[in-house]
Amino acid sequence: MAKKKQNLTEALKKYFGFDKFKGDQEAIVQNVLDGKDTFVLMPTGGGKSLCYQLPSLLMDGTAIVISPLIALMKNQVDVISSMSDEGTAHYLNSSLNKSAIDQVKADILDGKTKLLYVAPESLTKDENVEFLKQAKISFYAIDEAHCISEWGHDFRPEYRRIRPIINEIGEAPIIALTATATDKVRTDIKKNLGIMDAKEFKSSFNRPNLYYEVRPKTQNVDKDIIKFIKQHPGKSGIIYCLSRKKVEELAEILKANDIKAAPYHAGLESVLRSQTQDDFLMEEIDVIVATIAFGMGIDKPDVRFVIHYDIPKSLEGYYQETGRAGRDGGEGMCITFYAQKDLQKLDKFMEGKPVAEQDIGRQLLAETAAYAETSVCRRKMLLHYFGEEYTQENCHNCDNCLHPKTKQEAKDMLVLVLNTIHALKENFRSDYIVDFVIGKETEEILAHKHQNHDLFGAGEDMEHKLVNPVIRQALIAGYLKKDVENYGLLKLTSAGKKFLKNPVSFMIVEDNEFNEDYDPSSDHEAGISALDETLSAMLKDLRKKVSRKLERPPYVIFQDVSIEQMATDYPVSLEELKNIQGVGEGKVRQPYAKEFVDLIKRYCEENDIERQADMRVRTVAKKSILKVKIIQAIDRQIALDDIATAQGLEFEELLDEVEAIVYSGTKLNIDYFLEEVMDEDHVDDIYDYFADSESDSLEDAINELGGECTEEEIRLVRIKFISDMAN
Repeated sequence: MAKKKQNLTEALKKYFGFDKFKGDQEAIVQNVLDGKDTFVLMPTGGGKSLCYQLPSLLMDGTAIVISPLIALMKNQVDVISSMSDEGTAHYLNSSLNKSAIDQVKADILDGKTKLLYVAPESLTKDENVEFLKQAKISFYAIDEAHCISEWGHDFRPEYRRIRPIINEIGEAPIIALTATATDKVRTDIKKNLGIMDAKEFKSSFNRPNLYYEVRPKTQNVDKDIIKFIKQHPGKSGIIYCLSRKKVEELAEILKANDIKAAPYHAGLESVLRSQTQDDFLMEEIDVIVATIAFGMGIDKPDVRFVIHYDIPKSLEGYYQETGRAGRDGGEGMCITFYAQKDLQKLDKFMEGKPVAEQDIGRQLLAETAAYAETSVCRRKMLLHYFGEEYTQENCHNCDNCLHPKTKQEAKDMLVLVLNTIHALKENFRSDYIVDFVIGKETEEILAHKHQNHDLFGAGEDMEHKLVNPVIRQALIAGYLKKDVENYGLLKLTSAGKKFLKNPVSFMIVEDNEFNEDYDPSSDHEAGISALDETLSAMLKDLRKKVSRKLERPPYVIFQDVSIEQMATDYPVSLEELKNIQGVGEGKVRQPYAKEFVDLIKRYCEENDIERQADMRVRTVAKKSILKVKIIQAIDRQIALDDIATAQGLEFEELLDEVEAIVYSGTKLNIDYFLEEVMDEDHVDDIYDYFADSESDSLEDAINELGGECTEEEIRLVRIKFISDMAN
C-alpha cells in the first residue's frame, strides 16, 4: 500500500505539479483506481475535478465525465490538455461540427482519449450510445451530481436517465461528485445511480475564509453595489441576478460608472459567452453580472467577492455560488441583498407547477428565508443545513458575529413550542406551529378545528416575533429536527424530549428585520452618505423662492424626496441632477434646475465637501417599454382603464406609473378621460385644492375632500395638476 501511495504522489507531481494531496483526494483517487463506486461530497474549491482527472490518466481506456455545462467542459479540457502529452481530453457536445466530432471519436477508438466530457443530453443520443459501446470505458464520473435530485438546487430531469444509459453502454465503476448536498439529496443521488454501497467521502463544508453578510435590499441597491466595488478596486467579483433583464441592466449601470463589467446569461450568443468568460479569466474584466449559468467549474481561484442581487431559490444554490469566492484560501466576501417581496416573487413563480414540485420549492425557499432573517452565526446556520455541527459561538467572519445582538431567555417559549408540536402529534410544519402558538385562525387551522385546542393561542401574550427564532434556533440546538422526506414536518428529538422533562436556560437572539422602508444610512456598513440638513434647508428655501416667483406650490418644483436626495448626493451638474429620484429630462430643462445645481456646487466649494465618486451613480437610459406604451396610448386618447387592462396592470398600478411619468417632468394630457368619468365641478374643486395647498399629500387631500371625492378621482386630478403646472 505504501508503494501505491508513493506512486500516486509522484503522479500528482508529474501531471498537476502539486507536492501533496488535499483532504481526502488521495483516498478517493485510490478508491477509483481499485474499481469501486465512489461518492464525493466536497465544497467548491476543494479539488473535486482532480479526483477523476488523475485516475483517468493512470487507467486504461476512456473515463466519461458527465457534466451539465459546456463552459465547464471547455475550461477543463484546456487544463488537462496543457498538462499531459500522454492522454488527451475531449468534449462531445452540440458546439462541435461533424468533422470535430469525427476526430474525437477516432481518438477514443485509438485509445488516445483519457477523458471524455459529455452533457447528459449528448450521452442519451442513440448514435453516441452506439459509438460508446465500442469504446473501453475506465469509469464514469457524474459531476454536479445534485442535478439528479428533485431536492437539489439545480434539478435536471435528463440526469435521471444516466443510469439506464450506463447500463446500455456498458457497466464500469461510478464516481459521483457534488459540492452541495443535504442528507436527503445524497441518498437520492446514490439510489438513482444504483450505487447505494459506494464508499462515501464527505469533506467539511466550512470555508473559514468566506465572509457572509445579508443586507436589506432598498431602492439604493445599485448604488450600494457600486460603492462596494469601488471600495475594492481591481478585485474580481461575480454578481448573481435571477433574471436576464436585470443582468443586462446592472452590467450597463456598472459600465456607466467606470467598472469593467460584462453580462453573462444563457440567452447570449455562445461566442460572446466564451469571450466574456475568457476576458474574466484573463482579468480584462473585473466583474461578471450573471444568472446562475455562470461559474460552474470555472477555475478562477481569486474571485474576491460574490454578490447576490436577488435572494437565491435554495441554500444549496447559495452555498455553491458563494463558494466561487476565495477558492485560493484568500479573502472572499459574500454579500446578499434580501427583501421579503423577492421571496414572494419566487413563490409566485411556482404557481402552475406540479404540487409536489411546488412543495419542495417552498420548503427550500423557507430555508433560505430563515438563513437571511436569522441573527445567529451564518456559518453555524449554513453548516447545520448541510448536516455539519459548528461548535464555536462566534465565527468572527459574518455580519451577525461581528455585530451580535443581545441574547434573551426563551426557555418558557421553547417549552410551549415543544409541547405544541408534541400535542399536534408532530404532524405540522413550522409556519403552522407559529400560527397556532400565537392564536392566528388561518384557513388551515380552522380546517383542522385546532382553534378549539387547549393550547391554541397559548403564546398570544408572548412576543410574536420570537416564535420563529425559537423554532429555528431549537433546530440548530438539536431539540427539534425536520422530516424532509415528509414535507418538512417538525419532530422532537430525544434532546427535545429531555428538555421538556427538565427545562434549562435557552438563550436566543431575535431575527433581523427587513423592510422596504429601511434606511441604509443608519447601517454599520451598507450605508450611504447621510442627509446634509443644512443643504436641505437651503434647497427648500430656494424651492420656496422659485415657487413664489412662478406662482406654483413648492412640491410642483421638486418633491421632498428629490430635495433630500440632492442634499445627500450633491449633484453639481444638470447631467447628475437627472439621476435624482423624481427628476427627469423635463425637470432638467426647466430654467430653475440650474439654480439648484449652482447652489449645491457653491455649497460644496464653500464647505470643502469632498463628494465621493461612487455617490454620483450614473444611471443608464432605462428602455422602459411600459412607460413609452403608456405615453403613446394617452397621446392616442385611449381610456386609462383600457390601458391598464392591455398592460396587465391594476388601475392603481397604472396611476402609479402615470404619476411617476408626470412627476419626472413629462407632460401628459388626460383631460379626455376626466371628461368621461368625472363631473366638471369635482375636477375644478380638486384642482383648486392643489393650487392652494402647500403639499401634494394624498392623505391630506382625502381628509379635506374625501367626503365628496374618491381617492381615485383625487389622484387623477392631481396628475392633471402636476402635468399642467410642473411641466
